[in-house]
Amino acid sequence: MDPVRNPFAPGAGQRPPELAGREKELTAFEVVLERVARGRPERSLVLTGLRGVGKTVLLGELRSMAVRRGWGAGKVEARPDAALRRPLSAALHRAVRDLAVRHRAPERVEHVLGVLKAFALKSNPDGAKLRERWQPGIDVPAAVGRADSGDIEIDLVELFTDVAELAKDVGTGVAVLIDEMQDIGADDISALCAACHELAQSGAPLVVVGAGLPHLPAVLSASKSYSERLFRYVRIDRLDRPDADRAVLAPVDREEAGITPEALDALYERSGGYPYFIQAFGKAAWDAAPTDPITAEDVLVAAPEAEGELAVGFFGSRYERATPAEREYLRAMAELTHGRDEGAGTSDVAVFLGRKPSSLSPARDSLIKKGLVYSAERGRIAFTVPHFGRYLLGMEE
Repeated sequence: MDPVRNPFAPGAGQRPPELAGREKELTAFEVVLERVARGRPERSLVLTGLRGVGKTVLLGELRSMAVRRGWGAGKVEARPDAALRRPLSAALHRAVRDLAVRHRAPERVEHVLGVLKAFALKSNPDGAKLRERWQPGIDVPAAVGRADSGDIEIDLVELFTDVAELAKDVGTGVAVLIDEMQDIGADDISALCAACHELAQSGAPLVVVGAGLPHLPAVLSASKSYSERLFRYVRIDRLDRPDADRAVLAPVDREEAGITPEALDALYERSGGYPYFIQAFGKAAWDAAPTDPITAEDVLVAAPEAEGELAVGFFGSRYERATPAEREYLRAMAELTHGRDEGAGTSDVAVFLGRKPSSLSPARDSLIKKGLVYSAERGRIAFTVPHFGRYLLGMEE
């Protein structure tokens, strides 16, 4: 079949041709937008799930929904080795620009930009030389005495308040979308929770939408005990069979092509319903099919190609980040779970490796920080990447 017309799009954060199975989340966010715009209280939102289930794609879709409603919206991708102040400044600068085109008082916009600049400049270390100081690219003087204390919790509350007031002036709101939220540092995550709490109490039209790995709720709870009530948690999982089929059938139908029921069975079996894998195997099957429709044989022929690409770009890139000791821990998990997407007991890992549990704690903690595993519950550990155990067992064959 013509590869130019191939509709499937495997890629990190790339929107699939058919966003199937996420109607509930989209509808819920539409309600959030409407309630906040009307001054009704509403909790911020946190999306959690394994890698490859489409959290980043969904964040992008939620941002688009907010922009279509006239909201200011900015997106941040958190990194474990970077403080939040600088990327959050860039995201809010974009949100303020979204609002500025609708605001009739340029001086109000300039005031908020000045506060934002003051907040951003505090990311520079004290005593830094002028040529070494980062400049946020905001063409107004920095405000004085607002969001510039250097205390991230105080500054973030003041900044969020001013940005939210600007949105309120034009009858809309602000959405701050944060991907990989579990990677935010302890002080910054505490400040973010405190700011969300303060704004929720005042009814300010600003919501935070975070996305992260399954242990993100535990990270937030450890930061602020009230975070369990502060956010509405939504678990993003793999697609069920009808939605997985729709993710394949809809784009194929739009290209006026076909796929047999047996091929759909084979695709679901190979992908496990995970959106990223559906795109990877769908793309390979389309390219492998000599004629229309795509058959189960085409899926079988294409499987090694798809698996090879996943081994390099999806699994291998993560495995390479692990040290030899960490790889030993990962392989033990794979053996204990027989390659299935389920958790293993930390004590079982120690017994399997013939080690004391305490001696394995550094490797386990490092793997959690690298986002390769997470603590599913006390005493258990699981892969953040679906099918990772299967991949590790396949390496040994």
